[in-house]
Amino acid sequence: MASTTSGDVLPTGGRVFITFPDLFFIPEFVIGGLVWILVASTRVMPDNPLGWVMFVSVFCFVGTTLWFFIFICGGNQSSFWPAMDAGFHFLAVVFYLSASVDLAYITFLKGEVLSLIGDLKNYRLDISAVVMSHVATLLYFLHAIFSAIRWKRA
Repeated sequence: MASTTSGDVLPTGGRVFITFPDLFFIPEFVIGGLVWILVASTRVMPDNPLGWVMFVSVFCFVGTTLWFFIFICGGNQSSFWPAMDAGFHFLAVVFYLSASVDLAYITFLKGEVLSLIGDLKNYRLDISAVVMSHVATLLYFLHAIFSAIRWKRA
């Protein structure tokens, strides 16, 4: 894997697929999309915490998509982009961590009720969403840490 050094600018074009930490873009798309799909496919009770989870998953999915296309098209060559890259991913970590904790807590509370009434399909979807949400948090965290290291080297 290629890595950006202190003299390099942020990668553009096809280099996005081989530079570290930018190769996290694709797993962030996939896992973030799975969180979005899994939460959207279950019953939304209570509305407010799961609404926050949906907002975070859609915001991060759209933000990562825009960020990825900016990198692919080469619009990231100004001196402020490394700081913005680290900042966006740290914001995504904070958002996803709060959403993951909310989702895990709501799933825990719903699990007791859903297991009593025999609605295990929705409970399993909720558990899958919790796992994928925590994996997305980890991916964004790793991307944020390595983006901050790259920013400080530049």
